[in-house]
Amino acid sequence: MTVASVVLDGTTLSFDKKYSYSVPASLCASCVPGVRVTVPFGRGNKTKQGLVMAVSSDFDGKRPLKDICRVEDNEPLLTREMLGLCEWLREQTFCTYFDAIHACLPFGLNLRLVQHYSLVQGALMPTDSLSAEIVAYLAQHGSVAQKDLLKVFSLEDDRVLQALCRSGIIRSDSTAVRNMGDTTMKMVHLAEEQPNGRITRQQQSVLELLRDIGDVSVKEITYFTGVSSSVVDTLSRHGRVELYDKEVLRPTGDFPKNPVRKPIVLTDEQQCAFDEIRTKLLGDKGSAHLLYGVTGSGKTQVFLRLVDECVDAGLGVIVMVPEIALTPQTVAHFGNRYGCKVAVFHSAMSYGQRMDEWKRVKNGQAMIAVGTRSAVFAPFKKLGLIIMDEEQEHTYKSEQSPRFHARNVARYRANAHQCVFLMASATPSIETYAAAKNGKYGLSVLKSRYGLAHLPDVSTVDMRAEIFSGNAGCISRPLFNELETTLNAGKQAILLLNRRGYHTYVSCPSCGTVATCPHCSISMTYHAANHRLMCHYCGYSIPATELCPACGQGHLRYFGMGTQKVETELAQLFPQARILRLDADSTMTRGVFAKQLSKFADGEYDLMVGTQMVAKGLDFPNVTLVGVIGADQAMYSEDYRSFEKTFSLLTQVVGRAGRGDFAGKAIIQTTSPDSELIHLAVNQDYDSFYETEILTRKTMAYPPFCSLAMVAVTGMDRVLTEQTVRQVFDQMCQLLKTDYQDVKVMILGPSPASVVKVSNRYRFRMIIKCHNTKRFREMLRRAIEVPLKRDVGLMVDMEPETIL
Repeated sequence: MTVASVVLDGTTLSFDKKYSYSVPASLCASCVPGVRVTVPFGRGNKTKQGLVMAVSSDFDGKRPLKDICRVEDNEPLLTREMLGLCEWLREQTFCTYFDAIHACLPFGLNLRLVQHYSLVQGALMPTDSLSAEIVAYLAQHGSVAQKDLLKVFSLEDDRVLQALCRSGIIRSDSTAVRNMGDTTMKMVHLAEEQPNGRITRQQQSVLELLRDIGDVSVKEITYFTGVSSSVVDTLSRHGRVELYDKEVLRPTGDFPKNPVRKPIVLTDEQQCAFDEIRTKLLGDKGSAHLLYGVTGSGKTQVFLRLVDECVDAGLGVIVMVPEIALTPQTVAHFGNRYGCKVAVFHSAMSYGQRMDEWKRVKNGQAMIAVGTRSAVFAPFKKLGLIIMDEEQEHTYKSEQSPRFHARNVARYRANAHQCVFLMASATPSIETYAAAKNGKYGLSVLKSRYGLAHLPDVSTVDMRAEIFSGNAGCISRPLFNELETTLNAGKQAILLLNRRGYHTYVSCPSCGTVATCPHCSISMTYHAANHRLMCHYCGYSIPATELCPACGQGHLRYFGMGTQKVETELAQLFPQARILRLDADSTMTRGVFAKQLSKFADGEYDLMVGTQMVAKGLDFPNVTLVGVIGADQAMYSEDYRSFEKTFSLLTQVVGRAGRGDFAGKAIIQTTSPDSELIHLAVNQDYDSFYETEILTRKTMAYPPFCSLAMVAVTGMDRVLTEQTVRQVFDQMCQLLKTDYQDVKVMILGPSPASVVKVSNRYRFRMIIKCHNTKRFREMLRRAIEVPLKRDVGLMVDMEPETIL
C-alpha cells in the first residue's frame, strides 16, 4: 500500500499533525511530496484541503486508512527544501503546518474549498415545507453552491442542508478553487490536416500568416491581417485552426530588454570586503557574513559585484530591503543592470503580480528576487547569495503567524543551499554584531564613504533653551537658518519626525480628561487634514470639537506635534518652498510613495518631511541638510531595545545628507543634549555605542545573552483573559518543577500589555528569558495547552521585536 503523510488546512495547534492516507492506484503517479490534495477528515468525512509531506510504502496495517480524494496540482508547489523549511517554521515559531505553507506560497495560488449540493436520484421527498422547497430547487437547478442556497432560502447556517445529507436526500461535494486564476492569451495554431472546401480571402490571409510564423495570438492576427476575431472563430469551427490558451505573466517593472553591466570600480576597502565574501561564495558550505559600513560607504557596489558572480554562475540571488519605500530604488539598481532577470516581491503589488513573479522564479526566468521579507521564500532551485540590507530593522520580523524573522529563515536556506547569507548595515543589531565579533559570522568593515562624499557635520540644538527664549514652534532657530541657507543654494533638505498627525493628544484644562479611543486604551491624535481625532491602533475617528465630552466645558487644548504640524509650520516659514510630506496618511494609495520619491529625486520638491520611512536607505545626492525633530521620543520607551532603535534611527537619517559631491550637515533637536546616546549619534560612533549597550544587555540578561519568548493572551473579557494567562503561568511553573527541572528560565509577568486594550480586546502577556532549545520549546508547547474559552486567543512569539 502507498501511504501519504498529509497535513491539513484549518487546524488548531492541538490537532496540527501529519495524518496518514492511502493513495489509490490511479493517483500514485501524481501524489508526490509538495502537491495539494483533498481528503476526508473526521467522523463525518468532511472534505478538507491538505498537502503531502511524504510518501512511503511502509505501513503496519493495524488500522484502515481513508483514501485521498483528489490531487489538486499537476506538479509539486514546494520542493523538499521548502517542505523542510515548513517543518522548521512550525517547530521554531509555534505555528501550524499550513501557516508555514501559506508563508511560502503567494496568496493567488491558495485554494479554497467550495461546497456544492445536489439531489440524490430516487430519494424520498421530505415532509417539512422548507426541506421540500430546497429539494425542489435542486431538482430544477442541479448542483448548487452552499452560499447560493443559504442566500436563496435566507438560512443563517447549513444545519438544514446537513440534515438532508444525513437523510440521504441530497449529497454534498467539495471542489477546490484557486484564489486567483492565471492571466491567459488566446493563441492560434494551424491544424495538421486541412479539410477540403472553399475559403474566403480574409481566411486565406490568416492561414498564410500561420504558415509563415507559426503559433500567434488572436490579437496579433487581427493586427497583421486586419481581419476581425470572428474570422479566426470561423476557421476554428471548420477545423482549419486550433485555439488554445497560453499563460501570460503580469509585468511588474519596465526593465530594459538589453541591460548593460557598467564596470564597477571598487575602493581598496570595498575590494577587500568583496574578496572576503567572494571566497565564501566559492566555498561548499553555508555561511553568514556581516558587511558593516558607515552610511554612504558603497555597500550596494559590493552587492552588485557579488551578484554578478552568482548570475554568471547560474545561481539565484535574494535581495531583501526592510521597507516597501526602499524597493523602488533597489529595483532600479538591479533592474537597470540585470533587466528581466529581476523579480520583485512586496505587499504593495497586486496578488496576481506576486503570483506571477513567484512563477518566474520557480521556472527559472528570473534569477534575482528583490523585495521585503517575503522575498526570503522565493522558490529558487539553487541559491548562491542571500542579501539582507539594513539587517537591524524590525520590519524583518513578521507580526502574524508564522512569526518568523527573515534573518533566521535566510540562515536556514543558506545552510540548505550551501550559499552565503550577507547582512549589511551601518548600525547592525546588537545580536548580529556580537555574533560577528565572536566569530559566529564573518565580518567586513567599510569605514569611509564612497567616492568624494564625506560624513555630514552633525550638531545638536537644546530645545529647552529655544522654549525659554520664546520659540515654542517645531523648528529651532539654528535649523531655520540652515534651511534658509540650503534653499537659497538650490539644495534639498529632509526633516524627520517619527510621529504622524498634527497634535498627538487632546486634553481638557477644566477636568483633565484626555480624549481616548473607546475601543483602545490609548489617546487619540488630531489630524488637521480631515479635522478629526483618530486612533492609530484601530482606526476609529470622530470630528474634532471644542467641547469636552466629559464635563461639557469648551476650550479643549491640543498638545504635541506630528508631521502635519511640521508641514504647516514649514509652509509658513518658507512660503516659496515646495514641501513634500511622506507618512502613512499621505501614502495610502498604491504606488504613491515611489512616485513622490521620484519627484523629490527630480528636484520637484525642496523639503521633505516624514516619519521613519524617509530615514533609511534613500540616496539623494542633492540633499545637503537633514533635521531631526523630537529626537527624544523613542529614547525613554520601556522596551529594552529603545536605545538601540533611537541610535539606529538617528544615525540612518543623518546619513541621508552629503551623499553626493556637496558637503552635508545634520541638526538634531533634543531636550536631552547631554545624553550619552545623543553624543554617540552625533559622532556616528557605533562601536562605542555597542560597547555601552552590550554591557547593559549582559547585566540585565537580555539578548544576545539569552533568548526571549512572549506568551500573549487576548480576549473580549478582561477577567477571563487574565485568568487564561495565569493558567499558562501556573502550568509552566508546575512543569518546571517536575518534568523540566533541567530547563532554566526567568519569567516576567503575567502582566497587562503597555496598551492593555486594542479594538475592544484586552491583552495580557508573559515574557520568558530562556535558551531557545528543543527542550524549552517542548516545555512551552505543553504549558500553553490550556482550555481556551470563547473569544480568547493565545499566541507565542519567539524573539519578539518588542516586549511592550
